[in-house]
Amino acid sequence: MASNNLIFFLLPSLALLQPILAVEYTVTNNARGTLGGTRFDNIIGANYSRQTLVAATTLIWNIFKQSTAADRKYVQKISLFIDKNFEGVALTTNDEIHLGANYISSYSGDLKREITGVLYHEMTNIWQWGNSEAPGGLIEGIADYVRLKSGYIPGHWVEPGGGNWWDEGYDVTARFLDYLEGVRSGLVAELNRRLRNGYSADYFRQFLGKPVDELWAEYKTKAKYGKLDKKCDSFEIEVNGVFALQL
Repeated sequence: MASNNLIFFLLPSLALLQPILAVEYTVTNNARGTLGGTRFDNIIGANYSRQTLVAATTLIWNIFKQSTAADRKYVQKISLFIDKNFEGVALTTNDEIHLGANYISSYSGDLKREITGVLYHEMTNIWQWGNSEAPGGLIEGIADYVRLKSGYIPGHWVEPGGGNWWDEGYDVTARFLDYLEGVRSGLVAELNRRLRNGYSADYFRQFLGKPVDELWAEYKTKAKYGKLDKKCDSFEIEVNGVFALQL
């Protein structure tokens, strides 16, 4: 049975779209002449990447329910760099996203889809409220929750119910947050809002009436017996030529 507690992310009004486009988005390929830099230009490109950054901002502000400037981080410019000497997949620091050219050159699957998903995750790291007291797994889990909602997730992600603990991070925590969002619509937005000023594991009890470990145990039990709520059919919205899959 489909859950009644569903979030539909609609195309933002001009009042929301204008501040999104007011942010400056730049893309710089510092790896030209390398295989990774060439693959980036030929398969992804600066224009598509810039459009993806805009579309990601749209989705993130909708998920976080940030309709006013006071709700959001103040960011004037977001820069994407393709770096030939960076060995990882991606790194975000100081409103800059760095993609590894070596990863781009070695990736054997659908490269455009993969990098699109990575950009949704990294853009969330820029826009989300962080706090040093919060588990790193929760921060990265929220970023992967946005990637999940974008529709650009890789095939190797765990299935719903996977993982060993709730703040394991990334896809594990993203799946758990998706389950909790089905229990209480707007949970992820409220968590992000609270992280602006601090963190407490008791937030989960305040939101859902149970401690997070108990919620995790229920999630695992429901997954084991196939009782996780079925999500609704998906649809897409288009922002500047980029389609973001909405679940």
